[in-house]
Amino acid sequence: MAERNSPAVRQYREGNITAAFGTDLFIHGVTFVPSLLLRSYRQMGVSESEMMLLLHLLRLRVEDKELCPPAAVLGEFLSGGKVQAERDLESLLEKGVIAVTQYFREGDQRVTEGYDFEPLFERLSEAWARSKVHEIELTQSLLESGKTCAGLADRELGRLYTEFAGEFGRPLSPIEAEQVARWYSGLGPSLVREALRRAVLIGKHNFKYIDSILLTWYKNNLRTIEQVAAFEQEFQQRRSERKPKKAGAETRNREKEKALIKGLYMS
Repeated sequence: MAERNSPAVRQYREGNITAAFGTDLFIHGVTFVPSLLLRSYRQMGVSESEMMLLLHLLRLRVEDKELCPPAAVLGEFLSGGKVQAERDLESLLEKGVIAVTQYFREGDQRVTEGYDFEPLFERLSEAWARSKVHEIELTQSLLESGKTCAGLADRELGRLYTEFAGEFGRPLSPIEAEQVARWYSGLGPSLVREALRRAVLIGKHNFKYIDSILLTWYKNNLRTIEQVAAFEQEFQQRRSERKPKKAGAETRNREKEKALIKGLYMS
């Protein structure tokens, strides 16, 4: 009887080789690797060589249900062959990045040993937690510097940080704080605050949307709230001329403003 995990081989037909390649590319699947792992493995004390071995261990677990692939098999995928596989496996086990544990195979009712990735993801969660603490500390530092600086501009920027954090319900990341500072430097606090208000009004709590609003204003050389109001009134008038009003329709001002923002900045 054929092995359950043995690969199925299909008969190729004559035709486009690119289509055959695409079919195999799909059939052979994809190994999911968290981006956080690729960004953090060096912080976890894992070398490039060990990281490649980890990727193949994960792939073999998913694709072939291999709990404990031998070094000879792993060496087929590494430039250093079996020797590299043995060295890196030993190193990962010594560092506590992976472990060996027992698994119960339901099909044949037996217990077998295999590699355990739980220590790897415990390490990864610790690296993630440390990075979040660092982000919060950096953001808090930016907020404090904005509040305590003697200059009016710095205090105004600090207020903007606080308003954004309040509307988003969380501290800003350093990248987000820098983005707010760039908006502030380019268009001033009034327009940044107004763009935030409009995004919140229609439930768009994301920096990409706020940036699209401010970019529209910047491209149209709008630098004051009054200029923005005139620009939007002209847009609304043009749209009204193209789209006849329904008889007897009455829309409240808040709903009109929402429709205007969606039509102008989300198109």
